[in-house]
Amino acid sequence: MSNPIIQKIDSALSDAGAKLLNAVTEAEIEEVRIEILGRNGLFPALSKEMGAVQPEDRKAVGQAFNTGRTRFQELLDGAKQRLAAGSGAKSCDELDLTLPGRLRKLGHKHPVTKVIDDSVAIFRRMGFIVADGPEIETVYHNFDALNTPADHPSRDPGDTFYFKDGRLLRTQTSPVQIRVMESQEPPVRIVAPGRCFRRDTPDATHSMNFHQIEGLYIDRDVSLADLKSILQAYARELFGPNVSIRLRPHFFPFTEPSVEYDFSCIMCGGKGCNVCKQSGWLEIAGAGMVDPNVLKAVGYDPEIWSGFAFGMGIERIAMIRYRINDIRLLYENDTRFLEQF
Repeated sequence: MSNPIIQKIDSALSDAGAKLLNAVTEAEIEEVRIEILGRNGLFPALSKEMGAVQPEDRKAVGQAFNTGRTRFQELLDGAKQRLAAGSGAKSCDELDLTLPGRLRKLGHKHPVTKVIDDSVAIFRRMGFIVADGPEIETVYHNFDALNTPADHPSRDPGDTFYFKDGRLLRTQTSPVQIRVMESQEPPVRIVAPGRCFRRDTPDATHSMNFHQIEGLYIDRDVSLADLKSILQAYARELFGPNVSIRLRPHFFPFTEPSVEYDFSCIMCGGKGCNVCKQSGWLEIAGAGMVDPNVLKAVGYDPEIWSGFAFGMGIERIAMIRYRINDIRLLYENDTRFLEQF
């Protein structure tokens, strides 16, 4: 009667041979290899049992062990060769060239991403370069350097997300302007698209997480007329040649004078409708001439240099451009909504 170890080897070889013969993937071959030769496989387990073999059986068991291991490796190599030979490219005679191709669905840009990309492309054609900055900011860059008073409502924890170490989630992309001006001498001509955060109650027109694109131009003899021409060119590039803009007096801590700018309503052509509340105008965002205090904070001489800054909400523009009536639709990732763009 043969030794139990020899019986296990013979049985395993027979079983492995059948499995390898029917294997059609590399994963199936690898599964058999692990079962026989893996760390917890048959042969490592049997090698631990060799010490208990009777002296008179050791020669026969040792030969069976070595022969079985070699035989299994041959079966393994043969299965791999068979699989490799069968995975080669089929000849033209075996291919049916009349079969239709497989159509792959392609993704597309999110409306917010598209507005950012299109806006950046427009400003680049006007000589602006793109700048970026951190979303986690210091109070200095987000408020102090932008001439924001210590008692300004925007500094309140009810409006701004603060961390325990005193830093905050930026409430605007204006800190990028400060960082750029701190790092280089004038002239400066940048746009800064990015994500911002404010403690707003989400509704159809507000979100705690939104995107802005801000522009900054610092040079000699820059005027409000330059700002208006840039904004007019942007509006016409984005919404068409018939769009007009208007500037209205306003107040921002970091610009003086400050303005809000509107685009003529693209829904009614400026005649008045429900979207523009019969005014013929759509409010876009704010702008103005950079306050001398901001220039001083970054080491620029306001007697030599002047400039303008502007900023607008990307979601606001996307909602106007694509006739979206609820900002929350942009964040819900409903494919039925996104597939329309």
